[in-house]
Amino acid sequence: MVFEVIDMRSFSNLWYWIALAVVWSSASHWVLGVPFDMVARARRHGGRAEADLHDLVRINCDRMLHIVHVAGLWLTMLVFFLLTGLIVMGFGYGIEFAQATFLLVTPLGFVWLLGLRAAGQIRRDGLKGEALRRKLRVLRFWTQVIGLLSIFVTSLWGMYQNIAIGALPY
Repeated sequence: MVFEVIDMRSFSNLWYWIALAVVWSSASHWVLGVPFDMVARARRHGGRAEADLHDLVRINCDRMLHIVHVAGLWLTMLVFFLLTGLIVMGFGYGIEFAQATFLLVTPLGFVWLLGLRAAGQIRRDGLKGEALRRKLRVLRFWTQVIGLLSIFVTSLWGMYQNIAIGALPY
């Protein structure tokens, strides 16, 4: 009865689109685990705000690099296993929820890889001050580009699915 009243398909569900917007808004706000307003505050005020930014970036970069060093191979295998499962279920068997999940999490993987690369560069080069803030701004820009492309592709695929499924007789 509930499923007759509420459309449970992913691409025609308002909650999916709200979740997509929240995910990309959060991803562009939290760059390397640092809220972006902290970067602006460090630029404007310096001093303690700058020291807090350096500390938080150092902690998050060390944490990311440690996780990759300790469990990187296993995490890579697990992620590719799950993505392969989503591809097969979503695009092979036509399960819309798997398609929607794949279109949501795959671009986040690219963002995570960019963040991992930036963390390695920050640690290797010992970035501080303006160089660190610039690196975080560039990372945020590319996160927003990936998010924009992701939302565009997801909306195109979602519209296609809604039109194709909407044309089927029940």
